Amino acid sequence: MSTASIYDELDTRAAAVANQVVKWRHHLHRHPELSNREGATATLIAEHLRALKLDEVRTGIAGHGVVGVLHGGLRGDRVIALRADTDALPVQDLSGVDFASHVIDNNYPGGPFPVSHACGHDCHTAMLMGAATVLADIRDKLSGTMLFVFQPAEEGPPPDERGGAREMLAEGALDNPPPTMAFGFHVAPYPKGYIGYRAGNLFAASCLVKITINGQQVHGSMPWAGIDPMPAAGAILTGIGQIYRQVSAFDPITVTIGHIEDVGRFNIIGRHATLWGTIRCTVESDMGDVQQRVRTLAEQTSKAYNCSATVEFLQDVPAVHNTQEWVTAGLPTMRRVAGDNKVIETFPGLGYDDVSEFVNKYGGLYVLLGVQDTELSPGQQIPVPTPGGRGMYVNHNPHFYADDDTLVTGVRLHCHAAHDHLAGDLEPR
Repeated sequence: MSTASIYDELDTRAAAVANQVVKWRHHLHRHPELSNREGATATLIAEHLRALKLDEVRTGIAGHGVVGVLHGGLRGDRVIALRADTDALPVQDLSGVDFASHVIDNNYPGGPFPVSHACGHDCHTAMLMGAATVLADIRDKLSGTMLFVFQPAEEGPPPDERGGAREMLAEGALDNPPPTMAFGFHVAPYPKGYIGYRAGNLFAASCLVKITINGQQVHGSMPWAGIDPMPAAGAILTGIGQIYRQVSAFDPITVTIGHIEDVGRFNIIGRHATLWGTIRCTVESDMGDVQQRVRTLAEQTSKAYNCSATVEFLQDVPAVHNTQEWVTAGLPTMRRVAGDNKVIETFPGLGYDDVSEFVNKYGGLYVLLGVQDTELSPGQQIPVPTPGGRGMYVNHNPHFYADDDTLVTGVRLHCHAAHDHLAGDLEPR
């Protein structure tokens, strides 16, 4: 079969499975599960992979991770890991779709939480299930090995639990056979069907921050008889908002406190207040400096309010870094799938994704897939809402949405990338 013919067959089979991909996506969207709790999602995935009669289906990895192994019928030593993340977020679903989530997780640490796929992992999972279907159907025409990697806890497990990509690697999930390339993509508020790439850091380095401020508990009517940690917490919040001015403006960073925790009630000054947040650095080497500035701020500000503070940095995630060699190798595949005019270079972002663990270890590519009613602003390549469309909502926004008709492009992208790498066409020269 000619190369052109195999691409035509991949596209035809992707179109044939597109409606099922949408159905999977709607089901997953209605039934989201938080990090390290993706049990029903993993069951759905594993049952489908077994129905495809893959060579192996590995389950229970790093909690609820699933890896399907498919050997091509032709000889070849290359191995591609196609990765999708499966977990949802503690975010209310305000997307307005008829398959919106109404799930409440009453048992998750820190909850109860509304749960939704406000980051698009339902799309990622459904598209990779579709790609597995297509590739399994033509296995006899492919060389090498395909690993379908469904990863839990990309958003980060609860702080006292282990999970995510690093845990999958620690458990040897991809050791046999080891990939010669890791590949994946993230849905984003770019124009529908566009593919965004970047040589260098696409996403930032990240860590979770826990600041515990220690005071002295007392009745709210007698603050002078105890030590109130809340004023220190407020001062630390104010100071954190200025840390970006202490780092070069040419190296974007952000420090965000997303949750404040206090055990007590309205008329009790508590013993502790805990701030939970995240640090993001587009330049990975800045992380140590920013962490030290956060530590100094928290400890010294707490002392000024007669409190003490402990600072912990948890769940460090390296930046998603695409080398120029891998980008150059991948551009022909991306352009064939989306069209030359729909493959664009993007700006670095302060989001994070622990797919970086796979890309760093095995080499490969991670890119973006546009799924919203947006267009690119003239001359700047920045997405803006299309007039009369559904608007532009970034990931983690309760109104985040993804266009169903775009999912088939993601299926095709997985399939073309798999074929090209296994054939020796998508790899650094």
